[in-house]
Amino acid sequence: MDYLPIFLDVRDRPCLVVGGGPVAARKLSLLLRAGARGVVVAPHFTDELRAADGDIELRERPFADTDLDGMTLVIAATDDAPLNARVAALATARGLPVNVVDTPALCSFIMPAVVDRSPVIAAVSSGGRAPVLTRLLRARLETLIPAAYGRLAELAGSVRGKVRERIADPVARRRFWDEALQGPVAELALSGQDRRARQLLDQLLERGAAAGVGEVYLVGAGPGDPDLLTFRALRLLQQADVVVYDRLVAPEILDMARREAERIDAGKRASQHTLPQEDINALLVRLAREGKRVLRLKGGDPFLFGRGGEEIATLAAQGIPFQVVPGVTAASGCAAYAGIPLTHRDHAQLCVFVTGHLQDGSVDLPWPQLVALGGTLVVYMGLGALADICAALIAHGKDPATPAAVVAEGTTLRQQVVTAPLGDLALAAQGLPGPALIIVGGVVGLHETLAWFNPQVADAAE
Repeated sequence: MDYLPIFLDVRDRPCLVVGGGPVAARKLSLLLRAGARGVVVAPHFTDELRAADGDIELRERPFADTDLDGMTLVIAATDDAPLNARVAALATARGLPVNVVDTPALCSFIMPAVVDRSPVIAAVSSGGRAPVLTRLLRARLETLIPAAYGRLAELAGSVRGKVRERIADPVARRRFWDEALQGPVAELALSGQDRRARQLLDQLLERGAAAGVGEVYLVGAGPGDPDLLTFRALRLLQQADVVVYDRLVAPEILDMARREAERIDAGKRASQHTLPQEDINALLVRLAREGKRVLRLKGGDPFLFGRGGEEIATLAAQGIPFQVVPGVTAASGCAAYAGIPLTHRDHAQLCVFVTGHLQDGSVDLPWPQLVALGGTLVVYMGLGALADICAALIAHGKDPATPAAVVAEGTTLRQQVVTAPLGDLALAAQGLPGPALIIVGGVVGLHETLAWFNPQVADAAE
């Protein structure tokens, strides 16, 4: 290692910043966030520094050697290289940690890129060699470390002494913390349910081991593109013991689950199920009662034609802890990737979602009301009944010339978009694969102008 990574306590301690510009203001801000008493010296200060809020002393004059008296650390942030070198030499002679902005050779410590989830803090440094790369790594960490991790750390810290007293064996104690910080306790804390998290943690501690009942995460996987997963969905994927998934979940998303996780295909193909819904409900209950963290992964959003309500109703009745993580539903995801806004001031002031596949296989929708409402009509799971849907809409008064579209395998590199007047759509869309979404309304006319996602062009470029 080029540097020893340490965290320095500067709370209520004086720290000197030499410089009065924007860079000095940024360094001062970091010191103040850490609770330091900021002392800034420079002949002139920016308005930002004058308006800074906190324990700050501004010395509006040139730097003097005596400014180092009583300081805990020093940061030189001027645009005067000789002055920065002088500050560094004087600080080093006094044994004070010193940082000279953008001059690693003069630094005794480096200011890292910080991910602040206080009291959890992650810091990344390239030793001053590649600050842009460091910022990119910090951005990656920002997506991987939820903002609520500080709350989880506070909860763990509040019982740390008690855990040490109750669980003397170091191996058992580590196993306890592994379960507590990755299981239902952690999820309750991260979702803001602090009281319930503390109650469950106390229960775990009374038993001195992991809880007997696991938890079910009902997670929306989005319409296909893995980049549309939420941060919470990704985090739960990487800690689940079992993943129960449907056909509409992209393989690339399943690959994000941790390697040790068991994977169970629940099917959900049109007209046939690998597992009937009642069996899926029972499976989730059984796995949770075995103490496992079960991730029920559904395409799109689990509460939009995904039977998520049926599954959590069973869990609630059986006393199984659960949580729901929304996903990007197919209507918004596929329409966006097709360049079709679902609402538009000139074309549609409302949007209606319906399903084209009912439990008995028939399509029996309130056609007169759908036609009368106008706006945009989005039909999920209607590809197999496309001809019947188009015919029913026209029979109940919809203009056959109404723009319409079918978006097949939307948001993926296999996406296909077919547009045609409603009266011709069934013929134009023949041979398209599922899953597919049907969109009817004036907004479809914007597709040719607004389409931005063209996977065929991307494939050709490769």
